[in-house]
Amino acid sequence: MGKKSARILVVDDDLSMRVVLEAMLKKEGYAVSTAADGMAALKILAAENIAVVATDLKMPRLDGMGLLERIMRDDPSLPVILLTAYGTVATAVDALKKGAFDYITKPFERDELKAVILKAVKTRMMSEKEIEAEPGEADPYRIVGTSRPLAEIQEIIRKVSPTTTAVLITGETGTGKELIARAIHRQSTRSDQPFIKINCAAIAENLVESELFGYEKGAFTGAVTAKPGRFELAHKGTLFLDEVGEIPREMQAKLLQAIQDQSFERVGGLKTLSVDVRLIAATNRNLLQRVEEGKFREDLYYRLNVFPIHIPPLRDRTEDILPLTGHFIEKYNRKLERSVEGIDAEVQERLVAYPWPGNIRELEHLVERLVLLAEGPLLTMQFVPPEIALSTPEPASSAEGQTETPGHDVLKSHMEEMERQIIARCLEECGGNVTRAAERLGLSRKGLQLKMIKHRLRKKED
Repeated sequence: MGKKSARILVVDDDLSMRVVLEAMLKKEGYAVSTAADGMAALKILAAENIAVVATDLKMPRLDGMGLLERIMRDDPSLPVILLTAYGTVATAVDALKKGAFDYITKPFERDELKAVILKAVKTRMMSEKEIEAEPGEADPYRIVGTSRPLAEIQEIIRKVSPTTTAVLITGETGTGKELIARAIHRQSTRSDQPFIKINCAAIAENLVESELFGYEKGAFTGAVTAKPGRFELAHKGTLFLDEVGEIPREMQAKLLQAIQDQSFERVGGLKTLSVDVRLIAATNRNLLQRVEEGKFREDLYYRLNVFPIHIPPLRDRTEDILPLTGHFIEKYNRKLERSVEGIDAEVQERLVAYPWPGNIRELEHLVERLVLLAEGPLLTMQFVPPEIALSTPEPASSAEGQTETPGHDVLKSHMEEMERQIIARCLEECGGNVTRAAERLGLSRKGLQLKMIKHRLRKKED
């Protein structure tokens, strides 16, 4: 979802406000839907793919707070921006603690609204929502899987959650870092207090300080009122710094001081504010390497890395692939009103064999697509993408003198024959054009040629 394809839902009972906001956002390149109250907004949310909601607080039927509560229950990763009059700022701050993305006071500066909308869209695009909250789930953030690494992580969570120790979660994009952070918060003594998230990669460098620490009225152009930062909102709760490796070098010293002292000053302010915050950070970067490159402070790294948790990529815990697939089938059966019962054996083999560079997020998106396209009770190879359909299991290791069983030979022969058939069919559909066939199969031209030689699919004149 790029900026131009992002759809913003504007909710306000004032027609003139809806017209002004729609015109402004369309001029910025967004698609826009509008609703006069929260009930109308819910109908639009059920029918359209909305990236960000901007809603007034006071409305008939269902007000902004009621709409926020429904969205946080049904789709907690959807950013909700509150448009509020000065007199309801306290309510807006309370809404931030309950999961709202941000708030803007009326009358607002257009540049401020544009910046907040852009930040919200970026956050939605970057959001790690591998296993997000589902309506009716008893444990919406439960960790799904049966692998030994995952069991070890759950035991680590059990031990570290009751403490106030800083935690650094590392792992590739899409492995579920936010899920682990939320699990730590929910099992801690702070579970009834706010869990405040900030995606450091989604914020412009010149806005990081005000996002973290807030600002006072008049601190800069457009600061028409004072506004608390994420540290302040997380008081007594947990602050989750996602993609912490993206924080600008010049801001890292102030962040370190705030973590160590549990105190800070708002931008443009003189009063020191004290907080009680449990800090969890996450990154897909190698922070030690960034320290060596001079892009990340060494003292900040060691302050964050008090208790490290590394989440292995999905390819290193293949036992979790099928349980996750089953979980996502259940999820999208509910969401798409389908009745898929499972997956056939061939699809299971390919899912386990595929290396999943996009990890759990890639698997979830695939299952959503397959459930949507399914024509029977089982997910079959019919709609599986070529790059996954061509994946084959790694051969069994013979380092300890083990020999492959007859069953393994049969499976290997079956997989190779499936690969040969897929390539042959694709070449036929492309009229023998190797370059076009390679593009469709997600292979390089040379890679496809090698497979054609292997399966004796090359014509003599080639």
